[in-house]
Amino acid sequence: MLLSGNEAIARGAYEAGVKVAASYPGTPATEILESLATYEGIHAQWSPNEKVALDVAFGAALGGVRALASMKHVGLNVAADSLFTIAYTGMTAGLVVVSADDPGMHSSQNEQDNRHYARAAKVPMLEPADSQEARDFVIEAFRISEEFDTPVLLRTTTRIAHGKSLVRPGKVAPAAPRHFERDTRKYVMIPGHARLRHVVVEERLERLRQFANRTPLNRIEMGDPALGIVAAGAAYQYAREARPTASFLKLGMSYPLPDELIREFASRVKRLFVIEELDPFLEEGIAALGIEVHGKPHAMRLGELDAASAAVALGDKPPRAEPITDLPARPPVLCPGCPHSGVFYVLRKLKAVVAGDIGCYTLSVLPPLEAMDTCVCMGAAIGHAAGLERAFDIAGDKRPVVGAIGDSTFVHAGIAPLIDLVYNKGCATVVILDNRTTAMTGRQDHPATGRTARGEQTHQLELEALCRACGVDDVAVVDPYDLNALETTLKRALAARRPSVVIARHECVLLTRGAPKAPAHVIEEACVGCGMCLGLGCPALGAVRRLRGSARGAKDRLKPVVTPELCASCGLCAQICRHEAIQWEPA
Repeated sequence: MLLSGNEAIARGAYEAGVKVAASYPGTPATEILESLATYEGIHAQWSPNEKVALDVAFGAALGGVRALASMKHVGLNVAADSLFTIAYTGMTAGLVVVSADDPGMHSSQNEQDNRHYARAAKVPMLEPADSQEARDFVIEAFRISEEFDTPVLLRTTTRIAHGKSLVRPGKVAPAAPRHFERDTRKYVMIPGHARLRHVVVEERLERLRQFANRTPLNRIEMGDPALGIVAAGAAYQYAREARPTASFLKLGMSYPLPDELIREFASRVKRLFVIEELDPFLEEGIAALGIEVHGKPHAMRLGELDAASAAVALGDKPPRAEPITDLPARPPVLCPGCPHSGVFYVLRKLKAVVAGDIGCYTLSVLPPLEAMDTCVCMGAAIGHAAGLERAFDIAGDKRPVVGAIGDSTFVHAGIAPLIDLVYNKGCATVVILDNRTTAMTGRQDHPATGRTARGEQTHQLELEALCRACGVDDVAVVDPYDLNALETTLKRALAARRPSVVIARHECVLLTRGAPKAPAHVIEEACVGCGMCLGLGCPALGAVRRLRGSARGAKDRLKPVVTPELCASCGLCAQICRHEAIQWEPA
């Protein structure tokens, strides 16, 4: 089977007899849960956030069935509170936690190295180097979890998660459910019990270290003894391509480090190198054993590796390549007809200071919208807005403050800060960008869509009722395709000087792809070339330069041009034009 790493992880979990899987969508891990949802006999669910997902998976494993929680690297930050104590308690059945790191930050706000979580939580970590290992390592991770009574971290990176390679599937071997036995000293972590469990964790870590030295997950591949390379995951593939004749210590289990195996390998090679992405995790661990080891230069801790950079880390000169200078820039943009475009167009017009959040709408920070001022992590927008509003009030700054957050992100981590805003008598306005899906990661469902991960109908969370239950009296719903109504609603909310929520509700344009649309068109005679419509940043709307006036006194002007194949018939550009030079028919 030709499978991506994510699909292979799902396949391995299915063959291992997983019964419960939970996740919150986040690139590069999203497809794990989507794939698991296609298998019969597995309860696969989208949870409101990663901590809830891990808690559900832990509860299932505690109850006696194998369970898996998957998330991107920053998602593990959210789930870490549970992970660190689950490491103390253990479970009845196996529990695997997948963390998908994103070297190069292709779709992330930071580039953290989640190998540190294994060391901090004192749990084992496995790192597959291709899709076959992704499948195999999940199965082995469940075996390790049950043998050592511990959650197991399975770390992938973007290239492993999304790259495809051949996988030889095996037979499904469902594990029989185990019986949950009440044991309050083991599972109720009051301080007195936790102190006793910490002793167990340390003893288990030593047994895991011994296991790491004998498991076939870690193996020596002897080649030329002049050069020995220690590597794991995708970095192993890059190093093999850069130095195919070298000797390798391939680590499939990267924590705890197999100290005896490392000493043996180091004794068999003349020079020892570590090739790894991001932090010098393996390098520092090997050096701490008193072994002379070389790692990549400090500057190469940034971004992801490839075979060329691995070769440079091993001492080669950088490959010479002529820079390509004539390619046009292709920055990411909001889709044509995106309902978020109008919201940020109006917020910029109102000169609001906008605390943003994680989602497609983060792209509003780019020209020409340039309407976002902060973005840090999931759910931070409302807290940032509350703090900004408080500081502005102290300083006498009259600028309006808005916290902009998506519907899925609001459910993930926005409810508590909204309660905080009301409780502490803040006056910021919160705009919930409700496009009826988790759009950025591929249009997954969430509690406010009313559909499960399998597409089944379920209770639909009503955002306006939820906001009122949090104590917000001023809650308004507006269609962001209606710019006049949107501007009027926002002006009123900003002027009210009390906690307010504006729900800008229109479904993601990608959910309605294929519906018949009448594209907008420009009436050239009416266009004065003011360029206001171009401030929307719509990819369907471009411009060409035209001469205006007589040949002798002609002047350059911008003439907007609509690409009909891209136009979503949202009508935003027509509403912006003051000269009625753009016409459209509602979809």
